[in-house]
Amino acid sequence: MSRKTWLITGASSGLGKALAEHVLAQGGHVVATAASTRATTELAARHPQTALAVKLDVTEPADRAAAVRAAEERFGGIDVLVNNAAIDFVGALEEQEEDDYRLLFEVNFFGAVALTRAVLPGMRRRRNGLVVNISSMDGLASLPANGYYSAGKFALEGFTEALWQEIEPIGLHAMIVQPGSFRTGIENRTRASGEAIEDYAATAGAFRAMMGGLTPEIFPGDPERAAEAIYEAANAPEPRHWVVLGSDAQRRIGVKLDQLRAEFEAGAKLAFSTDFPGAADNAVL
Repeated sequence: MSRKTWLITGASSGLGKALAEHVLAQGGHVVATAASTRATTELAARHPQTALAVKLDVTEPADRAAAVRAAEERFGGIDVLVNNAAIDFVGALEEQEEDDYRLLFEVNFFGAVALTRAVLPGMRRRRNGLVVNISSMDGLASLPANGYYSAGKFALEGFTEALWQEIEPIGLHAMIVQPGSFRTGIENRTRASGEAIEDYAATAGAFRAMMGGLTPEIFPGDPERAAEAIYEAANAPEPRHWVVLGSDAQRRIGVKLDQLRAEFEAGAKLAFSTDFPGAADNAVL
């Protein structure tokens, strides 16, 4: 495989760090970005010829522009963009604070969108490039207490699905990765938002209560194996559009697809009944 340059957000820990390490071990170039550069600077020091640490808060326009510019100046361009940076808050939809869920969307969705838009001009000029958006099993199958996180990932998936249809005709690609629960330390970075409401004790409240007792052992996913899988998927001759990672993600997404198919088929007669008579023959989509 030819040497590629990867720009990875959220590369200071978890899946982002594991992916950066794996790409470097395979001989690739990595622009390792994070809001704090302590961990990424240490990574770059171990790989002075092939790694570059750049401070990048994905919500800051100046940081995004500087990161893209640094990647182009150091390595000549970005071949693979990995939008991995994400935050999470838990709580019922009514409970969570507006400042928290707006920040969640700024990081998880709008930050990824803006960075993708900043990278695309260079990819279009070279007629080469892949955008990898790290979603979640929650991006297809939502849960109580995690609704805003799921909503942000649902939005990212819709954006990515439209993106690949727009860029594939010019030789570019985009991919959604849907991980399950991986041992990334997320249990130490996730907090509850807002005051608990007793009426949600059996749903969102149960999730809140569980947060205090989370340990790494309850997460089945291995970040290093996930990094290897993402690397292989990104380097496939024809990259896939959806990549599911983890036994829990495969199971949960499978249940959601079965539910959706059952509802879809049960509603077929109703769907057709709402057309103007004969209008289906002229539909453009």
